[in-house]
Amino acid sequence: MLFFYRLLFPIAFLFFLPGLIVKLIRRSGWKKTYWERFGLFSSERKKELKDWQGAIWIHAVSVGETNLALTLLKEWNAVNPDRKYIFSTTTTTGQEIARNKAPDNVKVIFCPIDSCLAVTLTLNLLKPSAIVIMETELWPNLVLMAKKRGIKLALVNTRISDKSFGGYRRFRFFFAPLLKAFDCILAQTAMDLDRLQTICPALKETASVSGNIKFDQKAPEREKFDYASVFGPDRTMILSCSTHSPEEALHLDAFKQIRQEFPQASLTIVPRHAERGGDIEKQILDAGFTCFRRSTGTGTEKPDVLLADTTGELPAFIKGADIVLMGKTMAGNDEGQNIIEPALMGKPIISGPKLKNFRQALDVLVKADAVRRIGNDGELAAALRELLTDRPAAEAMGQRAQTVILANRGALQTTVNALEKLMNQ
Repeated sequence: MLFFYRLLFPIAFLFFLPGLIVKLIRRSGWKKTYWERFGLFSSERKKELKDWQGAIWIHAVSVGETNLALTLLKEWNAVNPDRKYIFSTTTTTGQEIARNKAPDNVKVIFCPIDSCLAVTLTLNLLKPSAIVIMETELWPNLVLMAKKRGIKLALVNTRISDKSFGGYRRFRFFFAPLLKAFDCILAQTAMDLDRLQTICPALKETASVSGNIKFDQKAPEREKFDYASVFGPDRTMILSCSTHSPEEALHLDAFKQIRQEFPQASLTIVPRHAERGGDIEKQILDAGFTCFRRSTGTGTEKPDVLLADTTGELPAFIKGADIVLMGKTMAGNDEGQNIIEPALMGKPIISGPKLKNFRQALDVLVKADAVRRIGNDGELAAALRELLTDRPAAEAMGQRAQTVILANRGALQTTVNALEKLMNQ
């Protein structure tokens, strides 16, 4: 199967290349060294990275995984600050965040595409002592070629979503050898561990439950966003957080329904993909609202809606919000975005009925009566009305959310301990 994967990868990549180019053009972030995705490093970068040969390589995909991996990196770095690390991302937005936040003993690169040539060029340059992959980023060439070189491999904070489990199980003859190649696998939950062992029974010796590192996130140290500078003083801020199409239309409709009753309410929309900003701006205007678009600095002063189509500012927007509408949970979306982040900041949260990718977090919040979960899209306006009417109750719900998140910490230290053990073997 690996033979056919390697044979067909170049052909499949040609089909994905146009979409990759479009994303590269439309998305913001660091692009200067993007050729590293093809294993191509400038002579200056080669010289710079040569001093990092033998370092531990940590890989994350995009913004969410990057922030999580940086949390792990900083905790692990405190145990042994003399170590050197390589940190890779796939997206330009993740790359920019990593470059801005990584400690001095870390070099940030783009992860190579999973072609034999790109992976070989990158491994030859870096010669890492270990590769730590966040969640479930299984690239066959990278994993198996690293294993063949005797590089230690770890898969941490791993989850197997409902959507992906069927595919992994159906093609376990292909995925089982990949999972077996890892020296250490840390699953978020017992369900994730059970799914991993269903795919590859041989994992009984190398896989265990660590918990979810997302519970160990720290509240952002940065200042909260100054909403008054956009909307004026004394506003109640509703934040549409990490939205996916067509949630924006639903949120705008609910906002319209409650606006006359609560004229002090304002809405900020932060789309999960900033490149959708133009389409969302049109939706806002078509809904009859005035809009200010943050990415371009254009629109109406003191608008009805702020469109925050930027990257890296979400924590500040959450920190300044009064109510958070959780993205990717409504209007046909059910996989969810990181609900732990607003909960950790003590925010009253309205969520759709399912968060498949954050099931554990939603479960603990529901049990603690620390989230307002709607059964269907038609309940959104009523849920907003409820929280806007009884602000003390809403704030108490937010405090319960923060308390329950703090009570579920511990995965970060478990993960660091496991990785230290791996490095000392």
